[in-house]
Amino acid sequence: MARKYYLGVDIGGTKTHTLIADERGRALGFGTGGPGNWQSVGFLGQRDVLQSVTRQALTMAGLQLKDIACAGLGVAGYDWPSQLQDHLRVIDTLGLTCPFDITNDSVIGLLAGASQGWGVGLVAGTGNNCRGRDKHGREGRITGEGTQFGEYGGGGEMVMKAVQAVAYEWTKRGPATSLSGKFMELSGARDLPELIEGIDLERYHPDASWAPAVFKAAQQGDRAALEVIDWAARELGESACAVIRQLGIENEEFEVILAGSIFSGGELYINPLQQTIHGLAPKARLVKLNAPPVVGGVVLAMQKAGLKTAPVHKNLTASTRTLLMKEM
Repeated sequence: MARKYYLGVDIGGTKTHTLIADERGRALGFGTGGPGNWQSVGFLGQRDVLQSVTRQALTMAGLQLKDIACAGLGVAGYDWPSQLQDHLRVIDTLGLTCPFDITNDSVIGLLAGASQGWGVGLVAGTGNNCRGRDKHGREGRITGEGTQFGEYGGGGEMVMKAVQAVAYEWTKRGPATSLSGKFMELSGARDLPELIEGIDLERYHPDASWAPAVFKAAQQGDRAALEVIDWAARELGESACAVIRQLGIENEEFEVILAGSIFSGGELYINPLQQTIHGLAPKARLVKLNAPPVVGGVVLAMQKAGLKTAPVHKNLTASTRTLLMKEM
């Protein structure tokens, strides 16, 4: 029987990866390039990077495009059905002759980590996002647009809440917090009034890069910082619960895949997150993503072809790591 090959694509905001693997989960080809989100590089830029990384993966694998049995693409910036046709026009320039599936890049992060091939994926880095997929391929989601739609949990939202705690100290609405001193160090402000004025007049720009200072203050026992982290984690947990309800998987066993720098904060963040999720879905298991997200593109391709991916997931992840180590 002829071997079959599957193409996975991860088009991201900072980088784009492609991966080719066979039906046994053996990774054979890899390609890497720059950002491909149309919001930053336009659809022409997306086209160029997609073609480049696909050629790289095919060359490494010693294959041609006609050898690909199915493809799966996760695309940053593909957020709404109205954007589908523009993305399909870009994909058409590849000249694929096989079936393919396209979804948001956060979904392939979920598929890369979920051993069963379905579950819920949480992203908490600069911002936050949550997408889910049930065993039938049906998807649930939040907007992923943050504060505009009341979705919190990433570094930017955490720092926003921490700045409020600092402002409460200044107005004496709340207690003193070591966050004030840490933010003065980060901004260069001489004192608390100057910090508040500088933030208001946009001389200082609190953003997600200040989040480690919030974790440091919490680790040192600062009450306000602890409350900020607890708030952010429970907010992200509520987003997960919303997606779980959309999919109707409250009573099932599934994995919640955690991706993003905020989860490196450890139990201070993960414990309240887990408590919130377990309040609705007690059998959910939180797992940190330990595979390159592009693995999920291959999983998506295999699922599109009707394959059961759970039996090959472990081998696909391990062989991808081995392939990437050879390339480094």
